[in-house]
Amino acid sequence: MHILHVVGARPNFMKAAPVLQALARQNHVKQTLVHTGQHYDFNMSDVFFQQLGMPTPDINLEVGSGSHAQQTSQIIARFETIVVEHKPDWVVVYGDVNSTVGAAIVCAKLLIPVAHVEAGLRSFDRTMPEEINRLLTDQISDLLFTPSEDGNRNLRMEGVAAEKVHLVGNVMIDTLVRLLPSVPEQLPAGIPGRYALVTLHRPSNVDDVEWLRLLMDMFLEISREVPVLFPVHPRTRSRIAEAGIEVSSRGSNLQILEPTPYLEFLALQSRAAVVITDSGGIQEETTFLGIPCLTVRENTERPITVSMGTNTLVGRDVACLQTELKAVLAGKAKRGTVPPLWDGHAAERIAEVIAGAQTGSLPVRDSSSRC
Repeated sequence: MHILHVVGARPNFMKAAPVLQALARQNHVKQTLVHTGQHYDFNMSDVFFQQLGMPTPDINLEVGSGSHAQQTSQIIARFETIVVEHKPDWVVVYGDVNSTVGAAIVCAKLLIPVAHVEAGLRSFDRTMPEEINRLLTDQISDLLFTPSEDGNRNLRMEGVAAEKVHLVGNVMIDTLVRLLPSVPEQLPAGIPGRYALVTLHRPSNVDDVEWLRLLMDMFLEISREVPVLFPVHPRTRSRIAEAGIEVSSRGSNLQILEPTPYLEFLALQSRAAVVITDSGGIQEETTFLGIPCLTVRENTERPITVSMGTNTLVGRDVACLQTELKAVLAGKAKRGTVPPLWDGHAAERIAEVIAGAQTGSLPVRDSSSRC
């Protein structure tokens, strides 16, 4: 059986690594790794492959940056040639980025079975490009691997056939569990003992100049009470520079950092007093780590991190963010629990299903994955 994996952006790498490793233990499985090149910066791509122990991609489509339409169309055009040439039995796609939906569309047209890892997540906000990617990918996938029970419910409501859906747990947590012992014991020089950690990259936060300016002013103000570390995504850095937004002021302690490789970021995240983010994956990682997370979004496709975990949605409301932050720093942080099946073995469950599938047909669904 030939399985072709498609990755394109930093979150994909963390999801694909454990699946590749789990399937490598299957004797009858051959694997090919395709990198679309959606993320191509060293700190956003190459170093992740190194730290995650992933093989060098067999193929790089070198798509690069562009609008959503440009990027997705380039992925479709270039990936079609690869599928026709390699004739895989299954294509595995991850998450909700443009590479995910682009590859899935190609396979649907060519009648190649698609497995979607991290299926069923919904924000119910169609202004988010990722929501469109999720909806389309799930409708044309043949196997759908969900990280939590809410994913199963969403797919059932959308009419996805129950036999396609498998509740397997969270593959990002597989990577976290495996690599947590490798996290550096000492933080780099200049990192304080207690700090808030910030990440921002979504258009709703970084493309609205006035809102971004307001956020940066607030981070400067916060940093007078607790140091703020901000590894800046290349997109966010460009927006800050274009808008001429100040990132320092007298008496503040806001540290602007380069994008941080996985292990180094995990070290920062696991020791933070609080994480302020708009990232989906970080909402999950902080829940597992028991770190308070304040999400600067009006909604989340990972509601289990709010209902069970340590995550709190603060929306686009500076007053709410300040109130929640003060509560955390005062020792009144939200206490959470780890969701079911976030145990470091999700990829093994995925591998069992895929490896047991016959070419061109769907596997028999295990009773434990019942919706």
